Amino acid sequence: MLKRYTFALMAWMLVAQANAQHIPTPKEHFGFNIGDDYMLANYTESESYFRKLAAASDRVRMELAGKTSEGRNLHLIIISSPENLAKIDDYKAISQKLARAEIPENEARELVAAGKPVVWIDGGLHATETVATQQLIETFYQLVSRDDAETLRILDDVVILLFHCNPDGHELVSNWYMRNDDVTKRAKNIPVMYHKYAGHDNNRDFYMNNLAESTTISRLQYIEWMPQIIYNHHQSGPPGSIVAGPPYRDPFNFVLDPMLITGIDGVAAAMINRLNAEGKPGYTRLSGSVFSTWWNGGLRTTPYYHNSIGILTEVVGDPTPMNIPLVPDRLVPNNATPYPITPRPWHFREAIDYSVSMNYAVLDYASRFGDELLYNMYRMGRNSIERGSQDYWPLKPSYIDSVKAIAAADVDANGSGSSRTKFAKKHYDAVFQNTELRDPRGFIIPANQPDFPRAVHFINALVKSGIQIHQAMADFSVNGKAYPAGSYIVKTAQAFRPHVIDMFEPQDHPNDFQYPGGPPVRPYDAAGWTLAHQFGIEFDRITDEFNGPFQALPYGELQTPPSHHFAKSPAGYLLDARVNNAYITVNNLLAAGIKVARITEPVDDLPAGSFYVPANGFAQLQRAADTLGIKPHALAKKPKAARAVAPARIALFDRYGGSMPSGWVRWLLEQYQFDNVTVIYPQDINAGKLNDRFDIILFIGSGIPAVSSSGGSGGPKPEDIPEQYHHMLGSITRKTSIPKLKEFLEAGGKVFTVGSSTALAYHLELPVKNALVELDSTGRERPLPGEKFYAPGSIHQLSANTADPAGWGMPAVVDVVSSNSPVFQLTDGAASAGITKLAWYGAENPLRSGWIWGAAYLKNGVAAFSAPVGRGTLYAFGPEITFRAQPHGTFRWLFNQLYTQK
Repeated sequence: MLKRYTFALMAWMLVAQANAQHIPTPKEHFGFNIGDDYMLANYTESESYFRKLAAASDRVRMELAGKTSEGRNLHLIIISSPENLAKIDDYKAISQKLARAEIPENEARELVAAGKPVVWIDGGLHATETVATQQLIETFYQLVSRDDAETLRILDDVVILLFHCNPDGHELVSNWYMRNDDVTKRAKNIPVMYHKYAGHDNNRDFYMNNLAESTTISRLQYIEWMPQIIYNHHQSGPPGSIVAGPPYRDPFNFVLDPMLITGIDGVAAAMINRLNAEGKPGYTRLSGSVFSTWWNGGLRTTPYYHNSIGILTEVVGDPTPMNIPLVPDRLVPNNATPYPITPRPWHFREAIDYSVSMNYAVLDYASRFGDELLYNMYRMGRNSIERGSQDYWPLKPSYIDSVKAIAAADVDANGSGSSRTKFAKKHYDAVFQNTELRDPRGFIIPANQPDFPRAVHFINALVKSGIQIHQAMADFSVNGKAYPAGSYIVKTAQAFRPHVIDMFEPQDHPNDFQYPGGPPVRPYDAAGWTLAHQFGIEFDRITDEFNGPFQALPYGELQTPPSHHFAKSPAGYLLDARVNNAYITVNNLLAAGIKVARITEPVDDLPAGSFYVPANGFAQLQRAADTLGIKPHALAKKPKAARAVAPARIALFDRYGGSMPSGWVRWLLEQYQFDNVTVIYPQDINAGKLNDRFDIILFIGSGIPAVSSSGGSGGPKPEDIPEQYHHMLGSITRKTSIPKLKEFLEAGGKVFTVGSSTALAYHLELPVKNALVELDSTGRERPLPGEKFYAPGSIHQLSANTADPAGWGMPAVVDVVSSNSPVFQLTDGAASAGITKLAWYGAENPLRSGWIWGAAYLKNGVAAFSAPVGRGTLYAFGPEITFRAQPHGTFRWLFNQLYTQK
C-alpha cells in the first residue's frame, strides 16, 4: 500500500509539474500563428500572452519597467535558466561593475569568470515595422518552450532581456490593420503617428532622453543592466535584399573604441553565417545598405558610446503577402551581399523565421564567447578611463588635414619645387604633440551662469545616459578661474568617455563623396549634434588634470536646480528672459490670473524682454523658485517701459499621418505649460476666418509646399478611413490655402514658419530669395548641386538680433541646428518693406560641429527674418530651432511669439 501510495503521489506531482510548465502556443492564445498572412496581434493581447508565459515558465522573470507616453506598461522580460534567475541580482551587479570598469584587472577577471553575458533583444520601436513587433512574441515563446540542446545551453550561459519598446504604437497599428474584415483591404495607413509625440523619431531620442520610453530604456541599458549586446529590430531591408545588417559602412565615429567596431564584426559574422547555413539568402551589409556607425542618438547607436555592441537589422516583411523585386545589381554576389536572393513571393512567416534565426545567432555567439564579451566591455571601459587620465590626441580628419597642411607648407618654405609633399615625424608632432589640441580631461559647468536650470537639464540628459557626474561642494579654482559651489564637473576619465566627449566636443565628420568630385554620401542621420552646443550652456573645457572639493553623485540620480529665496517687494519682480524656465513660470502666473508684462529696456542688469511680475505674484514666484530654479529679482521701483502680455491662441499645423516636427513642438509646448494650443489641419485653414480662433499659426518643418508645387496628396481617400479622421485629410494648396493664410496675416495674425515652411515667404512674394542657388546655362536659378554645397544636419553659429522682441533673451552669438536648411538673401525693397533680420551668417565658416561642404556659400546669408504682411507678421526661421526638442538654446525664438501684447 505504501509503495502504491508513493507511486501515485509521484505520478500526481509529475502531472502537476507538467501542467504547470505547459507553455501555451501563440495559436492557443491568439487564435493564429505568429507570422500568418494578414494577421497581427495587438499589444493588449500580447501583454496578456507575456503574462501567461511568465506565469507558466520557470525560465522567466517579468518586471514592470515603466510607463509609455499614453500610460501603458513597459515590461522587462528576463529569460535564463532557473538557476541563473535565482542569482540574477548577482549577474546584474557583475555586469554593472565590469561596464563601469572602476575595479582592478584581477578583480575584473574574477567577475568575468563568475558572470553571465547580458543580451538585449527588442522589438516594436517603429510600430508599422510589424515584423520587428511580432518576432518578439515568437522569440519569447521559443525561448521558454524549446528543450533542444542549443536553447538549454543558451539559457545556462546567457541572461536575455526582451523588451517591447512601443506598446502604444503596437496597439494603434495592429488595431488599424485588423479593422477590415476583407483581408485584401488591410493596410497600415494610420491617421496619427505611432508614437504620440515623436513617431519615427522615437529612435532619435537616446542621448536626449526626452520621452518616457527613451528614459526607461536608457535607465535599463546604461544604469542597471549594461548589456554587452543590444539587438534592435527594424524593417525594411533595401529592395532586392531580405536583411540589412552588420557590419556597417564607414565612417565610424572616431571617439569609439576600436574593440567596439571589431566586436560588431564578430557578432555580425555569426548572424550571416547562421542564415547562410540555414539556406536563408538575402543578407546585405557594409556598402549594401545606408547604415553607418557615425551617429549617436538611436537605440542601436547610442550603445556604441557606452561600449555595448549595438546591432540593427532591417528585414523585409509584411502581414500582407508581397514579392521580392528584381534588382539586377544585387544578383551578383559580392562582399556586401555574399548570398543574393532571387525574385520570389515573400510571406510574413518567412520574415519572422529570419528574425528568430538572427536572435538565436546572437544568443549562440554570446553563449560561446560570453567571457570575451564581459571582459572586452571592461577593457573598453578601462581604455576610456586611461585615455581620460592622460594627454590624448584623437585621430580625426581635421587633425590629419593639419598634418598635411604643415607638411605642404614645409615643402614650400624649403623651395624644393617638388609636386609631392614629403611627410616626416615632425609634421605629425606639430599636431599630435600640440598641448592645445589635446582632448579634455573634463568639463566644468559653472553654477553662476544666467540660465543654470537649463544647464541642470543638460546634466540630467547625461545622468539618464549613465554618465558619472561630480558636483562642487565648495567654491574652487581651476587654471586661475574661480567657480562657485554647486557647479557640475564631468570628467572624461570614466568608462563611458565616448559619450561624454560626444556630448561636449564637436563632431568632425569627414568629407565623404561617392568619388572625387562627385556627389556627397548622405550621413545616415545627423553629421553633428553636440548637445552642449544645442543647449547653449556655458562650460569650460579643461585639458590638464584638475581636482577640487568634488563629490561624485550616485549613478542615475537626477538633479534639480537649486531653490532660491528672495525678499518681498511692493514694486514687484523681474524674471530673466534668458532663462527658459521663466516661460513656465509666466504661463503658470497667467493661468492663476496674475498680470505679467515684458520690459522693453534693460533694468538692473536684466535684459530687455525680461518679465515683470507685480507684488501679488510673490507666492507663485516662490513656488517656481523652489521647483524650477528661477531667481526672481526684487525691484526697488516698478519699471516704466513694460508691455502687458497674455497667452496667445496658438494653432499648430499637422497633417494626416502626423508630422514629427509638429509632434515634437506639441510635446515641447506641453512641457513649458503653453496650454492654449489647437492642432489644425489643411481643412481648418481652407475654411478661413482664422483670426476668429487664433493669434498665431505655427508651421514647423513641412506644411507649406514649394512655390513650384500645387500641394501634396492629402492622405488616403475618405472612403478608406473612418469618418472621425476625415477632418485630417487634405493639403496646403497654392490656390486655396495660401490666400487664407494671407488674409489671416493681413488682419493682424502671426504665422511662424521653420525649415521648409519658410517657402510661405515666396508664395507671399516678399522681397527675399534663396541664397543657395546658381544660374544654369539658360540663366535660370537652380539649387546648388551637392558637389558645390552640402550641409547635412550639423551645428552652425549665427549672429542674432537681440534688440528685436523676437530675439529677447537670446545671446548675440548662438548655435543652431541646421540640416540643409533654407538660407535667404534680402533683395531690393526689403528695407522699405520692413523686413528685419533676426539671425544671419557672418564671413567665417560657421561650422561648430558636423560637416559643411562649400561653407563660403553661406557667407552673410540671412538665416531668419520677420516681415510685416498687412497688420500681421510672418516669421521665417531656416534653422531647425525646435529640432527634436533638443536645442534648448533656441527655444526662446519660438516662445517669444506665443504671447499677445496689450
